[in-house]
Amino acid sequence: MAEHHQHQHQQQMKQQQQQPMSTQIVKAVSAATAGGSMMLLSGLTLAGTVIALTVATPLLVIFSPVLVPAAIVVFLVVSGFVTSGGFGIAALSVLSWMYKYLTGKHPVGADQIDQARARLAAKARDIKESAQHRIDQAQAS
Repeated sequence: MAEHHQHQHQQQMKQQQQQPMSTQIVKAVSAATAGGSMMLLSGLTLAGTVIALTVATPLLVIFSPVLVPAAIVVFLVVSGFVTSGGFGIAALSVLSWMYKYLTGKHPVGADQIDQARARLAAKARDIKESAQHRIDQAQAS
């Protein structure tokens, strides 16, 4: 694997050496132009953000008695809808699982339910037999 990687690296070096100098210069100029453009755009974005915050801060302070309660209400309404939707999806998935289980399609986890039911039935039988035994003992005394 390392030999293959080293071989590829050697081929890339040969290709770079075979390229004319003008092609390498064009690549370097293109990379510098693209990088410089990106730096200029990020600087303009930062400057715009700072200016927008400078202008908006007094407005936010003036309107904060209205905006803060409104933001709280919006947050509560959105979280309520999201929670309601989540519970609805959970309910639909449970109903779907129950339908599959009751129609005998063997959904995921059905084996565990059957084992739990068998254990509960066995425990109920044990308790019933124990109670009947105690009742018989009490009647015999």
